[in-house]
Amino acid sequence: MPEVTVLSLDPRVQKQIENSQIALQRGNLEYVLEVTAQVLKIAPSCLAVRRLQRVAQLRQLGGKTKLFAKAFGSVTNAGFLFGGGKKDPAKLLENAEKMLAADPASVPALKLLAEAAQAFDWPETVVFAWESIHELNPSDREALLQFGEACYAAKRPKDALRAADELLKLKPQDGDALALMRKAAIAQTTEKGNWEDKGSFRDKLKDEAQTTMLEQASKIVTSDEMTQKLIDEALVRLQAQPDNLNHYRSVVEGYKKLNKLEAAIEYIRKARALPAGAADTTLAKQESDLQNTVLVNRIKDVEAQVALSPSDAVLVEALAKAKREYAETQLLEAKSFVERYPNDYGARFTLANLYFESGDYQNAIANYQQAQKNPKVRIQAITGMGKALKARKMFDLAIAQFQTAKGELPIMDDLKKDVIYELAACYENMGKKTEAITEYKILYSEDIGFRDVADKINAFYSSM
Repeated sequence: MPEVTVLSLDPRVQKQIENSQIALQRGNLEYVLEVTAQVLKIAPSCLAVRRLQRVAQLRQLGGKTKLFAKAFGSVTNAGFLFGGGKKDPAKLLENAEKMLAADPASVPALKLLAEAAQAFDWPETVVFAWESIHELNPSDREALLQFGEACYAAKRPKDALRAADELLKLKPQDGDALALMRKAAIAQTTEKGNWEDKGSFRDKLKDEAQTTMLEQASKIVTSDEMTQKLIDEALVRLQAQPDNLNHYRSVVEGYKKLNKLEAAIEYIRKARALPAGAADTTLAKQESDLQNTVLVNRIKDVEAQVALSPSDAVLVEALAKAKREYAETQLLEAKSFVERYPNDYGARFTLANLYFESGDYQNAIANYQQAQKNPKVRIQAITGMGKALKARKMFDLAIAQFQTAKGELPIMDDLKKDVIYELAACYENMGKKTEAITEYKILYSEDIGFRDVADKINAFYSSM
């Protein structure tokens, strides 16, 4: 099974690959990954498709491959994981692809890919695998040496010479590097062009252009500088076509990749100010998600500072303020959603919970009542309503809710335990000790470690 080009594939598959390239430019990574995975099942030796897949995988990773690489160790200390015995190349390839789908920065996975490609006699894929490892670990001598040897085996003496030169910069008088340099130099001097034996001139040009484009893409997509360049290009297009939502989306995606979330939110809001954007629910959802991410990140940052200086009153207040802002934002979004979709009772349950957390028990009760119309959250809504009534010291009304929930829960799970505990607490607050201890005993017999049930039972028997 020799390595194949895109042009050798079925025209329908070629069209899929072309569509994937367009999808990649638009940031539709899931589509690219789905198509490339399908194509590689039928044409695993098509390196151009494998490069395209890696582009999408690295974009999905967020351009942080260098940070991840250290977690998997260098080539030299990862090899033992797969050592020993004759292996099935197809199985090696399958395992490599699964691992790379989970983490494209996995050095062991790329080593597996190189091993499988070597067994299948796919020299360019071997080069690709070792080149990817070298990019993850530029200072790893073994990775660079293997990359150079792979280039030599693939009849790419110029690249092999460059690798040897880099090796000698790392370690002058490196014997392996000198040996690689000598044989690569000899190969370069005897290298002869043989295009006339490889098909039509037009086909070769087209296929070479295709491969070059994908190779360039795979090397630059993780670069912050390139991302900024793509943003700048999208801004130029946006200036020429200020009503085109796709240009806004390109800018937003770029800023997201650079982790400049405030800038991304700014352009989402500009897009939503357009007539077409105002009706686009995906933009609204995206703005909400990004805004929440900004607030959550702010909370985490302040929490980290408070952990270092717990007695700093200014930081403690800043943390409380950040949490209030987050809670208020969540509540406003939930209210807005329910106003637009008043019959979405699942959304009402979410809103009721947020009201409860904010201490607005009256509004929580009203929404818990409505949420009970949704079978999926009915019991939780009844329980929530009981807790809100209890918080307002309406114990008799709360008891009615907890009794209903208790009767509808067939299994003694954590939810039912919680309901029984709240029911007992209401009885206790009303001075009905007999009824309270009856409920506590049910919990004690099922789970002695549940909350402070053991203490309550012990206290009850100690007082007798």
